[in-house]
Order: sequence, then C-alpha cells, then structure tokens
Amino acid sequence: MRSDTVLPSAIEAIGDTPLVELSRVTRDLRGRIVAKLEYLNPGFSKKDRIARQIIEDAEAAGELRPGQTVVELTSGNTGTGLAIVCGLKGYPFVAVMSKGNSAERARMMTALGAEVVLVDQLPGSVPGEVSGGDLELVEQEARKLVDGRKAFRADQFRHTGNFRAHYLHTGPEILRQSGNSIDAFCDFAGTGGTFAGCAAAFKEANPAILCYVVEPEGCAVLAGGKVSDPSHKIQGGGYSIAELPLLRQEHVDGFLKVKDKHAIGMCRRLAREEGIFAGFSSGANVAAAMQLLHTTCQGKTVAVLMCDSGLKYLSTDLWPPV
Repeated sequence: MRSDTVLPSAIEAIGDTPLVELSRVTRDLRGRIVAKLEYLNPGFSKKDRIARQIIEDAEAAGELRPGQTVVELTSGNTGTGLAIVCGLKGYPFVAVMSKGNSAERARMMTALGAEVVLVDQLPGSVPGEVSGGDLELVEQEARKLVDGRKAFRADQFRHTGNFRAHYLHTGPEILRQSGNSIDAFCDFAGTGGTFAGCAAAFKEANPAILCYVVEPEGCAVLAGGKVSDPSHKIQGGGYSIAELPLLRQEHVDGFLKVKDKHAIGMCRRLAREEGIFAGFSSGANVAAAMQLLHTTCQGKTVAVLMCDSGLKYLSTDLWPPV
C-alpha cells in the first residue's frame, strides 16, 4: 500500500490506484462510469496485485522455498508483475507466453530480469489473436518447465492469491474511493480472479450491487454461447475456457458481450477524450459499462478497471501507425 513516506521497494507501490470518473465519454448518457487506473501499478497492469499476493501467500504457506524458480503461463501482464516481485524477492522467474501476444510484453519481462519462453501458435493462428488452442500449447510448455526445474507454479487460473488480491484490496479500495456509491461492476474475464474477488467484496458490502462478466462477442462461452470467433483481438482473456475455477457463479448477475471494433473504438476514445492510455480489455470494460448505462443501469454508477497500459500494444493495430 502506498503512503506518505519513502517505500522500501516497488512491491509496496502496488495498489491504491486512483479511481476517476469518465465524465466525457458518458456526457450524453444518464449515469456514471468510474474507472480504476490499474495501469499506474509498477508493471503497468492490475496483474501486479496478484503477482504479489500469490508469491506472498506461497511464502506464508511454506509452498515456495528461498531461491526456488517460479514459472507461470502469461499473456504478459501477470508475467511482468511476477518479474518485478520475484526479482525483488530473489526468486528466478520463467514466463511462458504465446508468440501471439504483443512483443512489447516479452521485451518488458526480459528487461525486468525474467527468462521468457515464447511458444509457437497453432498452424493458422493469427499473431495478436491468441486462441484457446494457442493457450493450451503454452500450458503444456509451462508444465514441462515446472517438472524439469522443480519450480513453483504461480498458477493464476487456480491459485487463491488471485482472488484474494482483489477481494482484500481492489474491491475495498473501489468501495472506499467511491464512498460506497457504486451500483454495478463489469469486468472482462481472463482468469476470472479480478471479477471474483471484486464481486465478492461488493456483494459482502451491498448485495444489491450488480456484477457482470464481460466476454468477446463470438467467444462468450461463460455465458453458455458457442465459439464462432476464437481469434478475437482482445488480449488477456476470452480463451474459450468454459470453466474458470476462481469464478463464483452466485456472484454473477449477468453477462455482457463486446465486439472487437467496440473495444478498440473505446480505447481510442479513452485516449483522446479522457487522457487514459489503456489496452484492449479496458476498452471492452468501458464499452460493456456503456451498454449497462443504455439499459439496466440508466442513472446509476458503474465501476470498471483500466486493466493495463496502451504502451503494451504499440505493435498491434490498436493504435494506428503515424
């Protein structure tokens, strides 16, 4: 947590990110969107939070030995957070990532001291569009590395530290910063940990807060849909995984689908109109929140996360070349 004193390391700078109102993109709507600027964490994403929680929980439980190698599958953001936390704590870290993810992420993890293992995509897969099949290849490689190096697996899809980071911190921060005034929350599902932790905190504080899972249109399997577009552009989620162990169905009030073009368009609007330079999933979150303000949440306040920085996508078509 941040304070008014000098912090002992960048680890303590994780969290307590600002909550801002998106008053410009909503100026023609009834209602408000408040956005948690998670790209202001040291690794430029919300995943710094789970990296710290998973490692510190593993240390407390005796699951992680001093100097033991840590391995994790990542689309880049969790890997960046783990590179920071592991580097400062003295654990070698190996990030396993699909070549379909943006190159900036691999370069950043390498700069932070991680060993990065890039896994080829399936034949026919498109760079920048990671499918569930591509992710399975990354999972297979991660398991091999864990076994071969007797490493600790920082399993973000299953480790409860992912849930706890947002239940203990992100959700309560949003409630405190908003003066307990939010009516709804929506979040793009990757591992499901952010949604699960925040939704649990919100429902505990006020069961009337509505919580919605956001998925790519054409890949909304959590909502029970069939996959028609596995190669969507929204990196970090929508992997056609029908079951996410951390997701608690009793906290899900509904599902929202977002098209690539709407997520991308909203990212560009956030940059131009709000001064928020964020990535694909952040655009998807705001596009979904706009759906709510048009329908069930007119006149209400919807909370979202700005999951990561747009700097991580400069090599993609999210940002037109100059």
